Amino acid sequence: MSAFLPLFPLGMVTFPGEQVNLHIFEPRYKQLIQECYEQGTTFGISPFIERKLMPLGTEMELISIEKTYPNGEMDVKTRGLGIYKLEEFYSKAPNKLYGAADVTRLEIDIESDFFVNEQIMGFVAELFEVLNIRKPIPTMDSDFNVYKLGHLVGFNIEQEYEFLTVRNEYERQIFMLKHLERLLPIVREMHRLQERARLNGHFRNIIPPNV
Repeated sequence: MSAFLPLFPLGMVTFPGEQVNLHIFEPRYKQLIQECYEQGTTFGISPFIERKLMPLGTEMELISIEKTYPNGEMDVKTRGLGIYKLEEFYSKAPNKLYGAADVTRLEIDIESDFFVNEQIMGFVAELFEVLNIRKPIPTMDSDFNVYKLGHLVGFNIEQEYEFLTVRNEYERQIFMLKHLERLLPIVREMHRLQERARLNGHFRNIIPPNV
């Protein structure tokens, strides 16, 4: 489905279902958020990576304006709705300060493999344990999908964008699983080296081999 969407390009990737807190300070985006608040409209966050506006982005809804400052700056809560493809970008929307684009909203498959999700969750739990991360891990409830783990598995921004472009949930699962299978051995080895460095200089009770 095609639409005309106000755009908020950012050097980050957002995912459907993700809640994103933003501090709004530029006049063009203060105007955009105010219109979303007054009219109930949505906007798009298009990732700006390596000085390029990427073809796919995430449509966002404004949940609330949490705080308005005397100079008009705002703290807002937003949530990702779905993914769109840029068709035509306009540096300024008609009679507006902000940019916009003609976009096509894309369908997203959410049919997942339960057992692959179990593998992924096990790897994420191990990753958090090894790195001593105390942040809670999303639970595998009825609306769980791997988008919820997109910012928790050590993707760089290019990998996050590649993950966003995968429209099939099972393929997203495999993408994340392979990433974790590559990452975890590196993290385990780093942890082992840190432990060795921490023990260096300490008196250790080492039992010699019986040779």
